[in-house]
Amino acid sequence: MSEDRHATAPLAVVTGATAGLGLETAKGLAAHGYRVVVAARNAERGELACHAIRAHSPHAEVRAESLDLDSLDSVRDFAARLKRDETALERLINNAGIMALPRLERTQDGFERQLGVNYLGHFLLTSELLPLLTAATAPRVVQLSSLAHRGGHIAFDDLNAEASYDPWRAYRQSKLAMLLFAQALQKQSDAQSWGLMSLAAHPGLSRTALFDAGVKSRPVIGSVFKLALPLISQSAAEGARPILHAALSDTVGPSDYIGPDGLGETRGGPKRAHRARNTRNPAVEARLWEVSCELTGARWETMQPA
Repeated sequence: MSEDRHATAPLAVVTGATAGLGLETAKGLAAHGYRVVVAARNAERGELACHAIRAHSPHAEVRAESLDLDSLDSVRDFAARLKRDETALERLINNAGIMALPRLERTQDGFERQLGVNYLGHFLLTSELLPLLTAATAPRVVQLSSLAHRGGHIAFDDLNAEASYDPWRAYRQSKLAMLLFAQALQKQSDAQSWGLMSLAAHPGLSRTALFDAGVKSRPVIGSVFKLALPLISQSAAEGARPILHAALSDTVGPSDYIGPDGLGETRGGPKRAHRARNTRNPAVEARLWEVSCELTGARWETMQPA
C-alpha cells in the first residue's frame, strides 16, 4: 500500500477490539482499507490485537489506543487524543461489552457496571467524537445490541441497581439501551443535520469469552447452555458478519438493525433483524437520551473547542 493510500485511508475506531467480535470486526475493516484504532483497556492486549490484524492484512495501518469504558474520564481522554491526531472519523463501532456479572459491580463513576461499560461509556464516547464524525464523508456509527434486548426493560426507577440487582436483567437492559441509542442517534442526526448513519447489529449466538461470566451467574443452567453452545452457535468471525455488514454494506440504511439470518437469528449471514416491541416506545427512547446526557455530561457539539 502506498504512502498516499495510507494518508487518505478512512479511519475506523473499534472498542473492545482485543478479542472476539471486536477483533474480527477490526480485521474486516482493515481488510477493506480502513485505518483502524483498536480502543483497548489493556495496552499489552491492544498491541497483540494489532499484530493479529497485521497478520490477517499485512499492509494494514492499525494502532492501539488506551480506552477504559469503566471511566468517563478515560473516555474523554481517548476522545481528546483522537481529536488532536485526526481530522475525521468514518466508522465508530461501539462493540465492547460485559455480560451478566455474577455480583453487582460499579464503574469508577458509580454506575452499575454493565450499564456503564456497555452503554453509558459508549454514549459519551460517541458524543465526544461527534466533531470527527461530522467532518467525515459518510460517517456511520454501529451499536452492538443483542438478542437479549427482547427481554429488556429500561428501569428508570432503578437504572443503576440501587434497589436490587439481577445479572441478566442488567445485561438485557444495557443491550436494549444500545438499540434505543442507535434509533435516537439517527433521529438526532436527522434533526440536527449531522449527516450520520446510525445503525445497530447483533451477532446472534457467537462463541466468545463473553459467555464465561454469564455461565458463572447461573451455574447449572449456564453449564448446560455452554455444553450446547457449539451445536447452536457460530464462531466470532461469523458473528462479526452482521457488524461488518452494518459498517460497510451499500444496502443498509439509516436506523437499520442487522443480525444473522439463521434459525431465530442465532447464526448465519447478515439480514435486517427483528426489533422487539420494547424498542418502539418513542417516549422511553427520548427519556433515555435525556437521562444519559445528564448522567454522562454528553454535550453533542459538532465543533471542536478553539
